[in-house]
Amino acid sequence: MKRLLIAAAVLAQSAGLAVAADAVKVAVTAIVEHPALDAARDGIRDGLKAAGWDGDRIAFSYESAQGNPATAAQIARKLIGEEPDVIVPISTPSAQAVVAATKSIPVVFTAVTDPVGAQLVVDPGKPGGNVTGLSDLSPLADHLALIREITPDARRIGVPYNPGEPNAVTLVNLLKEMADDHGVTIVEATASKSSEVQAAARSLIGKVDVIYVPTDNTIVSALEAVIGVGTQSKIPVYAGDTASVERGAIATVGFDYYQIGLQTAEIVARVLKGEKPGDIAVTVAKGTDLFVNLKAAAAMGVTVPDAVKSRAKKVIE
Repeated sequence: MKRLLIAAAVLAQSAGLAVAADAVKVAVTAIVEHPALDAARDGIRDGLKAAGWDGDRIAFSYESAQGNPATAAQIARKLIGEEPDVIVPISTPSAQAVVAATKSIPVVFTAVTDPVGAQLVVDPGKPGGNVTGLSDLSPLADHLALIREITPDARRIGVPYNPGEPNAVTLVNLLKEMADDHGVTIVEATASKSSEVQAAARSLIGKVDVIYVPTDNTIVSALEAVIGVGTQSKIPVYAGDTASVERGAIATVGFDYYQIGLQTAEIVARVLKGEKPGDIAVTVAKGTDLFVNLKAAAAMGVTVPDAVKSRAKKVIE
């Protein structure tokens, strides 16, 4: 198994205190490490602390599959063997691994684009069983409108994605359905692992006017490779999450994944208080913040309109 990042129970928050024998056990796992998913993890931990589960009242653990679905399945089996009170898988691949491995331990997934398409639940309103969670379905129509507002001549949008990630496939299909209404064409470029991301981005040179990076964990984990191609080739790069704008994409209207973590913690807290996951409706993340990176825009030959800058929550100079 590849390197696992395990946050020991209560981490530094326990200030050296031993975990109480009756402490709740919350096990968090993610398919890969990148700023958005890491922020979600931190929000879950901090949200539970704010709800009263801190110090010796909680054993909080975290493991990353380092982008490997097989490792995600191994982690799921390991966590189930430890019998935590709740398992919180972050991202679609990790959620699929955990849900496939247990029908009894409560599962609260988060950062999952399409819970039904990923076969995590049948009815989001009444999930039933041991599973519920939070969806981070991107506001794609807003993304397309923002791309056209900043780069009005953009007609061909390149989308690198991993066809093995159901969340990414859902997003690409939705983008293609919306394309005509926004006067654009979607050009796909696939990468099954992070080492293929640069080649996927380079394959779009000469074929597209802009590149859009969806909330695809494989692509986002190697975002700098896409940013490098965009900068060198003067192809504007947009993103589906705000953390990616801070890393070098031009702009997005997206979720703050730390806030997604806090929202997820609210659901986890309900389960820890005794509610059955299957009785809690799957929710959609709240909040869409406009982030703009003027430095990245200039490097890619783009001038961001004043109207966009004026309504942005964060402008990176």
